[in-house]
Amino acid sequence: MTARTAALPTAPAPGPDASDAEVTTFLWSLISEDFLDGAGWNADRRVLDPPIGHPTLGGRRCPVPGCISPVKGLKLCSTCYTRLRQSSLAYEEFVQIPRTAPHLHLPVGDCRVSGCERPWTDSGGRPVCRSHWWQLQKHGGTLEEFLADPSVKGLPSLGDCAALACNRRAVSAGETRLCHVHEKRWVALRGEPGVDREAWLRTAPSCGFAAEVSFRGLPDLVVAQLLFGLQHRCHKGARTDIGNFRALIDRTTRPSGARCLEAVPDPASNGNALILLNRTRAYAIQACKTPEGEYGKDIWDLTAFGHRGTLDFIVIPQPWLRESAKRWARDYLSKVRSKSTSSHARQHINGLAKIAETLRARPDSGLDLAALSRADIENFLNRMSFLEANGRMTTNTRRSFVRMARNVLKQARALGLTRPGGPMAGLPDDFTITRHDVPKAPEPPEEGQDLPAEVMRQLCAHLDLFEDMTCRELRLKVELLMDTGRRPEEICRLELNCLTRDGQGKPVLTYDNGKEQRQRRQLPIHEPTAKLILDQQERVRARFPDEPASKLVLLPTQNLNLHGDRAIDSNHLSGMHRDWVEALPEFRLDDGTVFDKEKIFPYAYRHSYAQRHADAGVPIDALAELMDHESLETTRTYYRVKEVRLREAVDRVTQMQFDRHGARIWGAVTTVLDAERTRRAIGSVHVPFGICSEPSNVAAGGGACPLRFRCVGCDHFSTDVSYLPELSAYLDGLLRQREKLRSMTEADDWARAEATPSDEEITRVRRLVRRVTEDVDALTDDERAEIRQAAAIVRRTRLGFLGMPRIRQPLPDLRPERPA
Repeated sequence: MTARTAALPTAPAPGPDASDAEVTTFLWSLISEDFLDGAGWNADRRVLDPPIGHPTLGGRRCPVPGCISPVKGLKLCSTCYTRLRQSSLAYEEFVQIPRTAPHLHLPVGDCRVSGCERPWTDSGGRPVCRSHWWQLQKHGGTLEEFLADPSVKGLPSLGDCAALACNRRAVSAGETRLCHVHEKRWVALRGEPGVDREAWLRTAPSCGFAAEVSFRGLPDLVVAQLLFGLQHRCHKGARTDIGNFRALIDRTTRPSGARCLEAVPDPASNGNALILLNRTRAYAIQACKTPEGEYGKDIWDLTAFGHRGTLDFIVIPQPWLRESAKRWARDYLSKVRSKSTSSHARQHINGLAKIAETLRARPDSGLDLAALSRADIENFLNRMSFLEANGRMTTNTRRSFVRMARNVLKQARALGLTRPGGPMAGLPDDFTITRHDVPKAPEPPEEGQDLPAEVMRQLCAHLDLFEDMTCRELRLKVELLMDTGRRPEEICRLELNCLTRDGQGKPVLTYDNGKEQRQRRQLPIHEPTAKLILDQQERVRARFPDEPASKLVLLPTQNLNLHGDRAIDSNHLSGMHRDWVEALPEFRLDDGTVFDKEKIFPYAYRHSYAQRHADAGVPIDALAELMDHESLETTRTYYRVKEVRLREAVDRVTQMQFDRHGARIWGAVTTVLDAERTRRAIGSVHVPFGICSEPSNVAAGGGACPLRFRCVGCDHFSTDVSYLPELSAYLDGLLRQREKLRSMTEADDWARAEATPSDEEITRVRRLVRRVTEDVDALTDDERAEIRQAAAIVRRTRLGFLGMPRIRQPLPDLRPERPA
């Protein structure tokens, strides 16, 4: 979800050589009338006067009677707050006393004398202009008597104040022709040496009333830039202190005399004004940027292409290679739309810059395209190997540089840049990086990036602390990451109405896969997770009751978010998550080892989610759909980790393997484990309570047993501790079947005899169960726990192998307090 935008432009974006007038016209086309009306813009007076209560520009009105200044963070305006501290009055008593002391915000109106066009300033309590005030002093009597005297005549206006920024009327005649405030300031300054009256009139502050901000005396382009930047801040929900904005104009922009904000120098003393200037200037500059204008530069502002950050081509000194890099970048930026697009583009340019460094070592510095050959590519590859061998870059960095450079050169040829007239025209065909030149990627670690169950349980137990350190929304985001296995960016972008129900009434999460540009994906979730989302939806609706639900996000940020359409940034989550993990006590596994906190990060919850389902025997195609993977190779990594765990489990289980007589086998298991694994894979088949190695039965997939699954009577049968539950269940079934057949009177004797389990089979199975149980009981507690855990892993894998996977909710094992 993006922030609300301003009005659409009615004029084309200006080019890099556009005049100030064209840029001004374009910026005004981006400024909406609604914003100007709401902010109190007066085009004739060129004054901005935000009303009290404006959501981003106005404050609360000061409660002191007669005060028209806005309140910022205090109960009173800054002036009244100072007066309260200097007085000995209580707050309740102070706010009952009207503000009558002289200050800059004096009320101004027309002189009460009939026909007089001059203003009065209520400094003496009588609403007449200065000339009539002196006449009143000579006349004597009351104000009413003076106004009724027919000899008192109205006077013509003295015009506007001579100060360029001021929008008041002058109160003094003659050369000064200043308003009351500027006259007092000029009287204080004119005696100082070196004071230029004309320069002072051009740069004097505006001295507006209350929250008024005067734009008078500023170039038209500066006015448009300031208003557009202010509008952009308001649309983002950023609160702007109108006093700081007025200081930016009066103390920095107007004294500089700059024709545009780019030429305004940074203020040295006011930090708030500097921040405001930089952001306002950036918004105005970015609004006028176009891809065409940026293309001719060596450093691109990627906002013109719809991305963030910059792209630097100065690192490529060869003109032909730099132009080719620009053509590639323009094509790449138009195709890929993700949060990391700009980062990936920079990586590709950096890879190409490594080739440029190698070409600079040539006598011609790589400027003669026709002289290049495969030898230059080999020099580049050898240079990368040398840097890696000397510890100046890692293996992954070397592989990344070579792979990125190959991508650019390959795509440049596909774009036709080697044709006549192109920047790479005349480049030999052998100047290319082949697929075999790219170093092979290192094998991923076998342990994977998922978090052990013990660590997940400890994290879940401290979620309350995370909420205390941050907010409810961030805690909910972590819970959703654990429950759903989505990427952090996908959870951030969840819309308010992201929860739906399928045909069976089960909850379904709707999200957007921004990494692969697949929209409106659906993920089945469980009721506890759905309850979290429903509660959050109520919180968001209560916080933004007047906003349409289609514009709201599920996890709105607390800052710069007036309309509820800006979500928590994933980078902010990562930082707060790291602080939380570091604040927790050390994580200990069941075997007593300490788990490294550096391995706990938000994306690890996705790996944990996938690994739990892979370990549970979910088929690879089902898990790929669950994880929204486009390639099965991506999903296969979780099964690779699963096989590692399975091998470890088999190693433990086969230490307690038995033949059909109950005798222990594989005493020297450590010397034949690899053969045992191979035999399990191709030389055996699962039977209901063990393994069969009879060749014809294995070839038939378990469907060609001549003994009709009387496995305990066959030398090809073996079992292990992981089959103990099946063996016990089989024995119980045999006993029940025998008793049931004995009680049947309607069957012939021969039929009952054929169907009744033999005493030999029951005895053999009972002995086998007893033998396995005794050996398990003879182990130590730690050994018994390891065997049971290994047996559980093998059994889960066996369920998946037999085509009976069952996707269980992973949370109840980690968070027992929540039902499935």
